[in-house]
Amino acid sequence: MPDDRHDLTRGPVGAHLRRQAVPFGLGLVAIFSFEAIDLFFIAQLGEAPLAAVAFTLPVVWLTYGIGIGLEAGTASCVSRAVGRRDDGYARRLTTDAGLLGLLIAIALLVLGLSTIDPVFTMLGATPELMPLIREYMSVWFWVAPLDMVLWTMLASMRARGNTALEARIITSAALLNLAIDPVLIFGLLGFPKMGVAGAALATVISTGLMLLVTLYLLVIRLRVMATVRTSLARRLEAWKHLMQIGFPAMITNAIIPVSSGIIVALIADYGVNAVAGYGIAMRIEPMALIPFYALSAVTSPFFGQNIGGAHFDRLREARRVLTRFCALLGLALAMTVAATAPLITSWYTSSPEIATVTHHYFWIAAWGWGAYGLVMSVNAGFNGSGRPLPAVILSMLRVIGVLLPLVALGRWMLGLDGIFFAVLASNLLLGVVGWRWLGRHIQREARVSGEW
Repeated sequence: MPDDRHDLTRGPVGAHLRRQAVPFGLGLVAIFSFEAIDLFFIAQLGEAPLAAVAFTLPVVWLTYGIGIGLEAGTASCVSRAVGRRDDGYARRLTTDAGLLGLLIAIALLVLGLSTIDPVFTMLGATPELMPLIREYMSVWFWVAPLDMVLWTMLASMRARGNTALEARIITSAALLNLAIDPVLIFGLLGFPKMGVAGAALATVISTGLMLLVTLYLLVIRLRVMATVRTSLARRLEAWKHLMQIGFPAMITNAIIPVSSGIIVALIADYGVNAVAGYGIAMRIEPMALIPFYALSAVTSPFFGQNIGGAHFDRLREARRVLTRFCALLGLALAMTVAATAPLITSWYTSSPEIATVTHHYFWIAAWGWGAYGLVMSVNAGFNGSGRPLPAVILSMLRVIGVLLPLVALGRWMLGLDGIFFAVLASNLLLGVVGWRWLGRHIQREARVSGEW
């Protein structure tokens, strides 16, 4: 049962969203900033390692996307149980979500390790880059079992409104990763020089240690987990409930990296330097999107608790807050990044060919970040409400119905810049569509409940 600080069904809506999002956002700042630093270390190894890691991004994001889908299912189901004051079922879901995440992640580990060569050949990786890609991914895939269980457990904290503790955990993981990274990459303090494999191993070690800390907190200190032992029927019931949201959310989050993989393959036609430049942009862009990630992460439990408690006036107010925030911050970020793109890129490369690709992506695509942030929050709102299908449709529409056709058209008309204009246009269009759909969803839920 939530306490007054973590009960999202009472108190000012904007203040709740801000109080929950700020600590989580600070944790994401740590994660993404140290990923950018990780890329900085890799860039010191040369342009080939930089390009090799850029090729791995769609596969890494696909794995993360599947984990985020299960995380969304956990946050939605647990938060609605909390909103109904059903603490026993919330505990059961927390435990069974972790076990389900482990099983899914082990399957991804086996699949990933057995398909490295065909997958990255399909993405357009050159024979010269394949040894580096194998070196990196053969270690990185071991992150999946650890990371999926970790983020699923953290989602159960967020579902209870406890984002401050979650933020401290992910910040600690990022700091630990930062400390280990240069030691393993460059062979400091007597360790062997491992290159790109060292960057992946640092992630494995830091994630594993933080998972142990998280399990200790949930089991011993917070006491929000049920016993692992239960009947098969009860566990399958919990898994079914989780996957009713989690599976569609997995599809939603998997669509984006799949489309990114297609874009990487298209950009590969312009050469390795183009892929490296796009890879730099893809590591920096998540840092700019941190406020939107944080807002969407807390939107799901907010909608879940308030749907559970039938507080539809609070959902309408939340939609207004989300819209204002995304529009204003999106414009501010676009102007800032457009002005500082040359400076930011200079930290990663001195190659004019690589830098030009990164600059053009920021000067074009950044103007759609606010709309993309709104789509994130809209999808989170649907998932939190226990209605994942609209989020799947929005994501599929954005990629299959809008982005990929525009990418083909833009590439034909404007070359590489046309791909970036397609990203901008798809984000703007789907931002408007998602905003209107969420408003109609809230009205319909209110009518069904008898409020209207």
